[in-house]
Amino acid sequence: MTIKILRAGGRLLTIAVLSMLAAVPLAAQQLKFASLGNFKVENGQTIRDLKIGYRTIGTLNPQKSNVVVFPTWFTGTTAQLVNLVGPGKLVDSSKYYVILVDALGDGVTSSPSNSKAQPRMQFPKFNIRDMVKSQHELLTRVLGIRHVHAVMGISMGGMQTFQWMVSYPNFMDEAIPIVGSPQMTSYDLLLWTAELHAIENSDDWDHGNYASPPTGAMDTVADIHTLNLTTPAYRVDHTTHADFGKFLAETQADMLKSFDANNWVRQLQAMIADDVSKPFGGSMEKAAAVVRARVLVVPSLQDHMVNPTPALNFAKLIHARVFKLASDCGHLAVDCQSKELDPAVNAFLAQ
Repeated sequence: MTIKILRAGGRLLTIAVLSMLAAVPLAAQQLKFASLGNFKVENGQTIRDLKIGYRTIGTLNPQKSNVVVFPTWFTGTTAQLVNLVGPGKLVDSSKYYVILVDALGDGVTSSPSNSKAQPRMQFPKFNIRDMVKSQHELLTRVLGIRHVHAVMGISMGGMQTFQWMVSYPNFMDEAIPIVGSPQMTSYDLLLWTAELHAIENSDDWDHGNYASPPTGAMDTVADIHTLNLTTPAYRVDHTTHADFGKFLAETQADMLKSFDANNWVRQLQAMIADDVSKPFGGSMEKAAAVVRARVLVVPSLQDHMVNPTPALNFAKLIHARVFKLASDCGHLAVDCQSKELDPAVNAFLAQ
């Protein structure tokens, strides 16, 4: 089976050939929308007529006790998450009712690119807590689910998982944040701020009012992003000097096609503000003290995109189990080490 690792988007993206999709019933792949009405975000602004996208895979048991919530990574959509769900994959939909949720700003759920009432940069800023709050409302108000077996996510999905653990500590039995973080380090902030500046300082972005995709801005973002997605050893091993020009052109083309620049800005800003300790006066100890779930923290030790230090420190505070990924793949270790990670995640879910 052929897998293509897309270079765009601050995250693992595995898009398989059509044979992979055949493993999941077509009905389960269908995107659904829930309307949450006007939605007030933490900064006091309101997202008008919030619509949230989601997909469900598997069968809900009579007790509603087998739900696994799986939000999207940075710039990812639930169309990509489908590929990680099924027997023998990261989460087994023959055992669990998996609810994949499109995060705010991903171009499916309400975003700068699809809001008619608040288009482009008129769309309010939001943070990771706002993403999680919208997902909680989807589950409780629309789907009638008051408790879930687990919440899990990758990259920005892992950030949302950490926030779920703190915002709604009694809502889940288990939580599995994968290559995520409860708080950005200075290294992470340097990366995300560089990408934000690359967009904001580009003439073709035009303060979000571009008539055509801002090629200059997103080419620069693609270069910065790809530099941090893996490790130097991985890039040297996978791209020869002779192939670099082709590699760079493909990377930039993927970036430009994959995600709207204004959506990129708003999700970047959400990650920059990521900090589960903020409501606790900046105390990670106080934030950790509210966690009730059993937790499996999955860091990538050579991650140049989401530094593993805060996740490892938080794991100690809550006495969580830790499954360490260690490979030159860096942030993409989730995919590179899937043969080890998938069974470990499923074993933890089965506790």
